Amino acid sequence: MKKQKISLTNDERQVCEVWTRVMGYHRPVSSFNPGKQSEHAERVCFKEQKLH
Repeated sequence: MKKQKISLTNDERQVCEVWTRVMGYHRPVSSFNPGKQSEHAERVCFKEQKLH
């Protein structure tokens, strides 16, 4: 069975709201002030390595 590639136009897409934990509670990033939104955008995920 061959897979079909699904493509959507921008009109068909749904906005994804990103939430993050701040000071022990969850808030949507869209409610942050511009400086805090910029700080959130610069965050980097890291991967912890196992000890041998």
